[in-house]
Amino acid sequence: MGDRRPIIGISCDVAEPPPGAPPLVRARFQLGDTYCRSVWAAGGVPVIMPAIVESIGPMLEHLDGVVISGGDDIDTRPFGIDLHPQARIMHPQRQAFELALLAALDARRQTPVLGVCLGMQLMGLHAGARINQHLGDTIPATADEHRNDIAHEIRWLRPDAGVAAGLPAGKVASNHHQALHTPGSLRELARSPDGVIEAVDDPSRPFYLGVQWHPERTGDRELGLGLFERLVGSARLRGRDA
Repeated sequence: MGDRRPIIGISCDVAEPPPGAPPLVRARFQLGDTYCRSVWAAGGVPVIMPAIVESIGPMLEHLDGVVISGGDDIDTRPFGIDLHPQARIMHPQRQAFELALLAALDARRQTPVLGVCLGMQLMGLHAGARINQHLGDTIPATADEHRNDIAHEIRWLRPDAGVAAGLPAGKVASNHHQALHTPGSLRELARSPDGVIEAVDDPSRPFYLGVQWHPERTGDRELGLGLFERLVGSARLRGRDA
């Protein structure tokens, strides 16, 4: 890889035109700019991955790392689980793409992966985890602390384990009402004081980390931009070893 910046693919949303839109208004692939800016600031080249399942293999041939971005809720019905009344489900095209992407990454275990919020939940679901569909039902007193980027604390259960080794406890920004109820085959790394699983990894892979918060919007440098720097650093090492 030399001095080349690692190329980091970032998944994105699929947005349908609003009701009544003119015929020429089409569905869009879209992503908040903070993801791209964070990858660039961390030393990578951000590339948005359109949600086209057939493109996954060719895209992964050119990517040094992957970010699975945040978004709306998982549609649990394909897994035999009724939807919660509060669920606001992601576009089916995006859900199909990201589950297929995770399956493809299983065959590319050296590729660094960072899952953010929804991304972490999809990583968990892919690993057999159970989903808590509405925190308001299980932790009503503190559920709102996980919304609207209100800073809340996370604590590491294994502060010296895996790709998160050396990261401090601190305050992070998040916006979610769903979370992992169990980690499945992944390893639980961190929780918030009210018991929400905040980070998971796969210790059998060089870099496979999911966080429930939004590092691209978190002010704490190590828990924010620092996660992207770890991802890009892992991608750079992978490129040198290839």
